[in-house]
Amino acid sequence: MKVVVAGGSGGLGRAVSRDLTARGHEVVVLSRSPAAPGSGRWVRWDGATVGAWAGELRGAAVVNLCGALVDRPPTAANVALLTRSRVEPTRALARAAAEVDARVPVWVQMSTLAIYGDAGEAVLDETAPAADGPAQMAGVARAWEEAAADVPARRRIVLRTGIVLEPGTPAMRRLTGLVRWGLGGRVGDGRQWISWLHVADLLAVMRRCLDDDPALSGVVHATSPRPVRNAELMATLRRALHRPPAPPTPATLVRLGARVLRTDPALALTGRRCVPARLEAAGFRFAHPELRGAVADLLAGGPRPAPHR
Repeated sequence: MKVVVAGGSGGLGRAVSRDLTARGHEVVVLSRSPAAPGSGRWVRWDGATVGAWAGELRGAAVVNLCGALVDRPPTAANVALLTRSRVEPTRALARAAAEVDARVPVWVQMSTLAIYGDAGEAVLDETAPAADGPAQMAGVARAWEEAAADVPARRRIVLRTGIVLEPGTPAMRRLTGLVRWGLGGRVGDGRQWISWLHVADLLAVMRRCLDDDPALSGVVHATSPRPVRNAELMATLRRALHRPPAPPTPATLVRLGARVLRTDPALALTGRRCVPARLEAAGFRFAHPELRGAVADLLAGGPRPAPHR
């Protein structure tokens, strides 16, 4: 099939484009920098207005990954940036899709499990209500999803995704760096739940969403069926990197360190215990359901191509 990937110049977009191209699909990447290396055919757009690129949507599936990285301080200006970088491209895509004469067969709208805020011990499936805050998490995600609520597609999927573990990404570099520097103890009280996903499983989920499968529409959780607490995550990384036990990092120190690193302490101190109920009901099989095996695979040079599931 033909697949238009918006936001394809980011790390996740490149992985999705490579995977789909390798499987014989025609991939068109919408980017502000068409000269950037990557898979697929690159088409220029500004991420805000409808232009000549709109014709690429005729009869094509759409994967919307647009959005600035969340790893930044939660100032009002940054919350506005995170929101704008998601809402404006989504609205432009929706307007373009409404103008073409062949309806988009499937629209995969990226979102985040952070829409549930700091959810404590509750086990969350796709029926769980979105939270009201914090603004840089739930607020941004709600605006992102609302911008895609009425996209003209025969089937629309909102893919709420956990932390994607992939070598070389900012999240993986931050986690492994802390462990290597001897700071791999639990963060805060260590009880916050981490919903995570191996990148190979995410790519398989994306392919499954693009299939003509009426069982998958609406909100779908892209996350491992085995969420873990922060303490288990850090212990698993220490074992994999052959590091000794490390002292915990108190919440106050996390907040101070976040100022130095210019990041958001809520990324480390909040959590969500999410499960992929709809994927499991549809018969999807995860290649890496357990954290220990997933981390071992990633640190050994993964991901390798996963079968179509």
